[in-house]
Amino acid sequence: MNFKNIVRQAVTSIKPFKIQTEAARHARRAYRQRFSMSQTVFAITIIFLFLPLLVLFFYSFNDSTSMNWTGFSLRWYKRLLESRELWRAFRNSLLIAGTSAVTATILGTVGAIGVNWYKFKLRGYVQTISFLPMILPEIIIGVSLSIFFAGIGIPLGLFTIYIAHTTFNLPFVFLMVMARLDEFDFSIIEAAHDLGATERETMFKVTLPICMPGIMSGFLTAITLSLEDFVITFFVAGPGSSTLPIFIYSAITRKGGITPLISALSVVMILGTVALSIMLRRFLKYIAAK
Repeated sequence: MNFKNIVRQAVTSIKPFKIQTEAARHARRAYRQRFSMSQTVFAITIIFLFLPLLVLFFYSFNDSTSMNWTGFSLRWYKRLLESRELWRAFRNSLLIAGTSAVTATILGTVGAIGVNWYKFKLRGYVQTISFLPMILPEIIIGVSLSIFFAGIGIPLGLFTIYIAHTTFNLPFVFLMVMARLDEFDFSIIEAAHDLGATERETMFKVTLPICMPGIMSGFLTAITLSLEDFVITFFVAGPGSSTLPIFIYSAITRKGGITPLISALSVVMILGTVALSIMLRRFLKYIAAK
């Protein structure tokens, strides 16, 4: 074997080692970059947000009413099923959320289409005024509505909560439908008219189906805002018309703190929200696939 063959064999045996060393160096560099500052902040934020939920879940199974762990128990979940006051408040919340969301969606959709299509002198003022409930603090809206209802003699109850929630939800629906209409191709309307469609047929068969994503987004947003609202509801609710947020607040103030019953209720609401979100996501995927 001559000298050239010996050198060639030596170089050939060294190359895989170099390739492996280079790959290992890149892997170590990627591992070090994996824990960047932004990812660390993100991890801390997630822990900060979800750690209280884990504590809440843990103490919902506590046998004692205090924060001292005395044993595993399901009695607080049993108390949830037996609490008539809680289920009355839950029924009121669902009733108010459903009716106010439907009303706000109808009014917001009609208002957005009217403002977007038709030109009139007060158009700019209408758009500005419609956004005021989104800008003003909720406590101001609640106090003003309470004074208004007292001034015109309407007794506080479920009806006043319904009016207050509709007023508060209306701008959100209006904004989402307006955003959808801003991307609307009006040549479709002209084509529908050229094909002989009337104004009503164009509205229900062309305009509303195209705006449906914005309408559904506004409807779901209105339901969410109505279910979790406390400040406005606190000022316009009357005797026997408590919603779920007011019931939770009253239970906390009566007991002097969060009890395992409230923890169990919170766990059920969290699990219900997660389940609804998963079902809604699958439903939207099914609709998009079609």
